[in-house]
Amino acid sequence: MTAAAIPMRLAAFIAAFAVVSPVFAAEIPLNERRSDSDFISADTRAMQNDDSANPGMLAVADGEALWNAKAGTTNKSCADCHGDVATSMKGVAARYPAVVPPLGLPVDLEQRINMSRVADQKATAFRIESKELLALTAYIGRQSRGMPIAVKDSGPSKKFIAAGRAIFERRQGQLDLSCAQCHDDNWGRKLAGNLIPQAQPTGYPIYRLEWQDVGSLQRRMRGCMSAIRAEPYDYGAPELIDLEFFLMWRARGMAVETPAVRP
Repeated sequence: MTAAAIPMRLAAFIAAFAVVSPVFAAEIPLNERRSDSDFISADTRAMQNDDSANPGMLAVADGEALWNAKAGTTNKSCADCHGDVATSMKGVAARYPAVVPPLGLPVDLEQRINMSRVADQKATAFRIESKELLALTAYIGRQSRGMPIAVKDSGPSKKFIAAGRAIFERRQGQLDLSCAQCHDDNWGRKLAGNLIPQAQPTGYPIYRLEWQDVGSLQRRMRGCMSAIRAEPYDYGAPELIDLEFFLMWRARGMAVETPAVRP
């Protein structure tokens, strides 16, 4: 079989799958939520759970170096202001995205890091999805491993989470599929031989064996949109932040696994 034929067969399979899937998604009950780690092979899970074998820990090590590196016109490091990362950053990744005053808009952890870099270090913001930004995000995220995700659907957050839910449940792309049809309605079933996970964003930034690299939740969401032949939102687009906000709220109470490993 040619490489070109594989996407065509997969597209045909997904199209048939969409026909039998219900139009309206039933949200997964809290007591039935499962980490995407439950849907990967035992070997991949063992790689994730062993820091000496987890390739995402290389990014964490790079992030530690960046945490301690002085930058910008202030010639200060993150550590100069925040001190011991294990104390100052514990639980931080579990609370993002969050609405940040005075913006009145939600930002994810990557954006919050760049905001601090520009405002506090007087340094140039890292490029979105750059090795540096992913590494520092992974290092900060690592400090919350095992802690429950604590994004809340209240106050100013409510409307943005609702907007993210609308995107999650809306059919889109040439295949006319919604995120919810796969990840709410059909999790645990197989698609092209692979188990469909619940899309719980507990381990980002993650190391994907497919990518051979660390990537953000936004990268994963954009990949899904491309797979259903929809036009992906640009990195940092409000729609992606809203969707990220909803997904983290949807995973509330689940343990942070950063950096996770996925196929």
